[in-house]
Order: sequence, then C-alpha cells, then structure tokens
Amino acid sequence: MCGIFAYLGKKEAQPILLDGLKRLEYRGYDSSGIAIADGKRIEVIKKKGRIADLVQLIGPRQFHGRLGISHTRWATHGIPSDENAHPHFDQSQCLSLVHNGVIENYQLLKQRLLNFGHKFQSETDTEVLAHLIGYYYEQEKIDDPYQRLIHALKRSLKEISGTYGIALIHSDVPNLLLGARRGSPLVLGIGNDEFFLSSDVTAICPYAHRVVYLNDGDLVAITLDTFDIQSLNQSLNKSNNGFEIRDVDQLEMTASLKGFPHYMLKEIYDQPEAIRNAFRGRLIHEEATAKLGGLNMSPQELLRIERIQIIGCGSARHAGIVGEYLIESLAHIPAEVEFSSEFRYKNSPLDRHTVVFAVSQSGETADTLAAVKEAKRKGLKVLGICNRVGSSIARETEGGVFMHAGPEIAVAATKSFSSQVLIFSLLALLLGRLRYLSAREGHEIVEAIEALPDQVAEVIKLDSQVKELARKYVQSRRFLLFGRQFQYGVALEGALKIKEISYCCAEGNPSAELKHGIIALIDKSTPSIFLCPKDGVYDKNISNMEEIKARGGPIIAIATENDDQVAKIADEVLYIPKAPEYLTPLLTIIPLQLFAYHLAIFLGRDVDKPRNLAKSVTVE
Repeated sequence: MCGIFAYLGKKEAQPILLDGLKRLEYRGYDSSGIAIADGKRIEVIKKKGRIADLVQLIGPRQFHGRLGISHTRWATHGIPSDENAHPHFDQSQCLSLVHNGVIENYQLLKQRLLNFGHKFQSETDTEVLAHLIGYYYEQEKIDDPYQRLIHALKRSLKEISGTYGIALIHSDVPNLLLGARRGSPLVLGIGNDEFFLSSDVTAICPYAHRVVYLNDGDLVAITLDTFDIQSLNQSLNKSNNGFEIRDVDQLEMTASLKGFPHYMLKEIYDQPEAIRNAFRGRLIHEEATAKLGGLNMSPQELLRIERIQIIGCGSARHAGIVGEYLIESLAHIPAEVEFSSEFRYKNSPLDRHTVVFAVSQSGETADTLAAVKEAKRKGLKVLGICNRVGSSIARETEGGVFMHAGPEIAVAATKSFSSQVLIFSLLALLLGRLRYLSAREGHEIVEAIEALPDQVAEVIKLDSQVKELARKYVQSRRFLLFGRQFQYGVALEGALKIKEISYCCAEGNPSAELKHGIIALIDKSTPSIFLCPKDGVYDKNISNMEEIKARGGPIIAIATENDDQVAKIADEVLYIPKAPEYLTPLLTIIPLQLFAYHLAIFLGRDVDKPRNLAKSVTVE
C-alpha cells in the first residue's frame, strides 16, 4: 500500500515523478504529492484525491530541479486530506520525506518533539519521522552536511518501532537522495547517469533496466555519480556481494492497457497466456510429471514431506484452498490452509516434516511475510509462490515457484489467482507422481494442463453473455455463491471479486451448508450462483439448487457443456468446456470475474481502483 517514486539525475524531475506516480497509483490513491529540490529550497505540492487532481493543481507550472521525491497514499494514520498527503516537511522546512509503513511509537516521539517546540501540520506518523530526522540533523556536530544527514537518519531509524520504506531529500545537500527500508519494499533503479527509488519495479521499468532490491535494514545514499548501500551498523562495499544488481524481468515491462478500457478486463483476457507461462518448461512428457527446480528440494526430500501448510491472504488464500484439494487428491499429502494473519499468532503443532507454502502475488504482503518469518523461526522449511522475482517473500524463503504472470495492475486479482491455482496443480502432479499416481494418470494430467489455455480462451468468449446477466441483476445488492470440493475456493474468490469492485454484499459458501442457516437468506431478490460442473458432487449440487428453486430464489449456474439437467433448474446457465474436476476451478472462475467486472461497470464503480483498497497490502 502507498507508492514511493524518487529521482536523481540530469533531467527535470517533475515529469518523471508524475509519470512514476501514475504507474504506482494502484498502490494507493487517497492523495498524492511531489517535492522537488532546486538547489536552494524544496518545493512541495500535494493534493487529496487521485493523481489527476494533483496534475490539475500543478497546471502549467514547472518546478525546476533534478532531484525529487513523490508519493501516492493509501491512508493509515489520518484521514485522506491535503494536509495528510505526503511529502512531509520537518520543522525547518528544509527536509522532505515520503514514507510507506507504520511508525508504531509515533505518539511517544511526537510528544517529545512537541516538548521541544515542534509544530505539526498533519495527523500522520510520517511527519513525526520527518521532524525526528530533522531534529537530529540540527543536533549532530558534524560539519559535512552529507554525513550529518546520514547520521541523523540512522539515529532516527534506530529509535522507531514499526515498518518503513522511505525516501528523503534535504535542501542543504541538493544532490543527495536517501532511502531506507524495513518491512516495506524499496527498489533502487540504475539508469544512464540517473537513479530511481520506487516501491515497485514496474514504475522503474521505462527508465532503468537494472535494479537493486533493498533488504530490510538497508540504507541507500545516492549521488549524481554513484550509490552506497549501508546497514544501520556497517557499510557494505559493492564488491563484497552485499547486494546484487539485477536485470529487470522483461515481463515487468509490459504493463499497458493494449486497447482495453480497464486493466481488470485486460488481465482477465490475459489468463490463457498467464496460465501457459505458469507451466511453460515445467511439464515433462517422458516422465509424466512436473519439474519445479525452484523448490530446491531433491526427490528424496520431497518424499519426506508429511504435511503441507499453505498461508496467504485474500485471493492467494482462496487459491490455496483449491491447492489443498489438489494436493490431497493427487498426492495424498495432508494439507491445510490458514490466514497468514492468524498463522503468525497461532501455536500450530507443526513438525519438521511440514513444508510451508507462502502465497502472494506481490511477494510483499505484510501478514504473509511476517508469517514466513515466524515459520522460519520455528525451523520449518518455507517455500514461496510469488509473481515478483525480487520481492521480499521470494528472498526470505528457501525456494519456491514464480508465476511469471506479468504485472497485475488492477486491484482485484484475476490472472494471479489462476496462475497460483495452476502452480498448485503442477505441485500436486509432481508430488503425486512421486507417490501414488501412475504414469498413465500423470500423462492424462499433463495433457489436461496443456489444454487449459485454449479452454480458458473459450470461456472468455462468454463475455457478452455474462455482460447481459450482469445487466439483468444489476439491481441486486446481495449474492450467494455456492461450490463444493474443488469449487469451494472458487466460490469464495468469486464473492470477493463482487465485493471488491461492485461494493455489493456477496458470500461464498460450501453448497452443503445451505441447510445450516444460509437458506434463511434465500428470497426473490437474492441471486444464488452455483458452481456445478460434472464432478463427484454434481448430484448433491443439483439437490441444493432444487431447494433454492422451491423457495423462489433466482439461480445462475456454471455448468459443464451439454448438461441439460442444470438448464431445467437454473434461471441462467453459463457453460464451460469439459475438463478433469481438479482443473475445472481454472474454468469456473472466469465467468465470476467477468460478472463482477460488468456488474461494477453498470454500477458506475472504478473497477481498477475500488474505494478503500490498494493492490499490495504492505501494512497490518
């Protein structure tokens, strides 16, 4: 949540900062602002609302300077307002700072600074940090302002509790950009005679193809000629492998609408290719299995796994629920899914034969990252399923599988969910072939996985039909979604899509729970969406649909092609191609994504940037 973008180079900073902010707006859009140093002073301009509101406020004005910081905010401390927008000044108005994260002890620090006569202009914890650094800068007895500012920053960061990703500038040092991180991502971009700091590599891609992913506890000092990365205790020389300069993954550089009206719709349509990328090079026909070298585990080590714990939040957790059924069905290994936020505080009885899979599109989800650290603290092997190669979770875990889905810009996850489910399919195939699956069964699964991209493309062709369904039910304000076994996680995910972008109430349920209280919600104005492919619980779902029909509830069914029985019960039917039941979640989710999208459009919602939400949840 929140986006930082900073620049130091030989070009005018203002247009670069504004462009970077636009690329980061999905991380937060309550307010935004920029600060530019012209060599004598720092000019700050900020505005509540979207970045377009900031651009309108700036108008034709040009703030000259080749050093600047900028920020787009998702509010934590303090309501969205002009005053609470970043960047923030210190007491002297010479230091300007942008910050992601939460300073947990800011109230104590603020009271101390108030006692020193400081006056604050906002309600934020960030302004307290700016004042603290500025205070120590004035107190340091070091003549060189460069060293004095670094010492003041180090001293301040040692005093604070909480998380941060920061970028700051000071008018006394007009060619110095400082950054630091703990628990909130920060990436250094290296261009031609120019440097960047950003919360997300996507914003850097148009300007620099080499990056350094800063680690927790890193502090970077950037000048016009070079950069130096330090820890809070010691300096790291560039030649001692203290950090790694990486080339940007080409997939990170493809975030464009390509003619679609919204990123969410584009990313729904991206799913055939995203699924293909997820299994590309990972299926072995000769051995009828999958190859996941990133797990960094030998077949003998994989055979010693006795239990799998999956942790994630939101859509990632829902993908994990589908993954639980896949692993238990195909590999016969007990699997359990837990909210990351609960796992980190539970005292779960896990032994050394348990492997933990942490699932996160961004690889920066705060609760999941904290859960990873807790699992490692207990001596468990932790692997990641992420989309970002240089993300914190990817670097914190001992191995894992990258999704290769490309940038996902819309706040509502679509192709990342499908990619995560596909990876769980590969994992289940790999583990199953080591245990119980025959070569014949393995070949069938390999062939079914390879058929998925074309089948998903067929389901996407339902777009116009789904659009008319959304138009028909646009007046509904409550939706019930039902699925069993492999479809339960899909029901949860479909409900989440509806909630996120249409703001309608939606609830995902196991179909069999209908009689245990949920049936009280059935009425003529509450549509029930049933995931009812031809699978092992098909007849049970049919029975549940009959119970709803008997009470006058409208039914939308997602069923396997040529299923005439469902059509006799449901008011509306969307047909998907025939596939093995363990892969049907990758087909049934598509109509739900499209339904949520079109419902939101008819309701006039901002589907890519829904209210109160941000793409990457990097704070608790």
